[in-house]
Amino acid sequence: MTRFDAYHRPINYLRISVTDRCNLRCIYCMPPEGVPSRAHDEILRYEEIEIIARAAAGLGIHKVRLTGGEPLARLGIADLVRALARIPGIDDLSMTTNGVLLARYADELVAAGLQRVNVSLDTLRPARFAAITRRGRLADVLLGIEAARRAGLEPIKINTVVIRGINDDEVIDLARKTMDDGWNLRFIEWMPERTLALEGVDWCEQTVAASEVRAQIEAALGTLEPAKLSAGAGPARYYRLPGAKGTIGFITPISEHFCGECNRLRLTADGQLRLCLLSDQEIDLRTPLRQGASVEQISALLLEAIARKPQRHHLDERQDVEKRTMAQIGG
Repeated sequence: MTRFDAYHRPINYLRISVTDRCNLRCIYCMPPEGVPSRAHDEILRYEEIEIIARAAAGLGIHKVRLTGGEPLARLGIADLVRALARIPGIDDLSMTTNGVLLARYADELVAAGLQRVNVSLDTLRPARFAAITRRGRLADVLLGIEAARRAGLEPIKINTVVIRGINDDEVIDLARKTMDDGWNLRFIEWMPERTLALEGVDWCEQTVAASEVRAQIEAALGTLEPAKLSAGAGPARYYRLPGAKGTIGFITPISEHFCGECNRLRLTADGQLRLCLLSDQEIDLRTPLRQGASVEQISALLLEAIARKPQRHHLDERQDVEKRTMAQIGG
């Protein structure tokens, strides 16, 4: 039975960060040197993640997404997918990845029970990709997207964070991919962290509102009509260009926050249950797990998290997270 929080929101979605490590260093997500890696014994074991997922499923949480860091950078990730896919009640199992390793693992992930992937991709220009990610190759991500499509990990959603002066001049080129290649593209307003803002620039000035992105697209390519995505729509509002097979979605955490519809909890790689992406409130699950806590005891902590879930974030009041970067939270 689905549980509701204090603001009458159904909580049916758990995002699980399986690692704090990543093979990229995206400029809006990590500092150049990366983030200090947790010791191996601080990271939840797959068996511990499975216990938490079983407790969550017992409370009506049926949707699970694996994130990172980069989830495909953790060895044996298909084993975790296989274990989660067997849990009664979990009927929507997906992953967010940067796509660099996706071509290598797509078939194995499908065989293990993964249903869908989101791929983070902020540019179609190889040199710019190298500059934004500080490493890696655009070609690897494009191969990963195609491999995911062949394997049946659909609908594939392409997540693009739009940042002024970085990639906002590619909005039209990216939108055309929904027409030419049937991409399901999502433009995401950057949720800036002060520590990662460009030097000498106010972080608010770097955020591009979805309304501005939409205006660019419609001026160049035509009127966007409301559309639906077959699965995993999440907080995005979807549209379609005339004649396009793919869709364009907008995720607006800044200009039009969707906290009133938030249905999720987040588990960090080191076992902290985070009540809101943009709040430092956390409940420790790793310690009780390693003290022998049962599924029922973990369920009680999940219920506590649901009861304490805040009404909304306060990023519009220039408050942001202090303890972790986005890479350590899992987005």
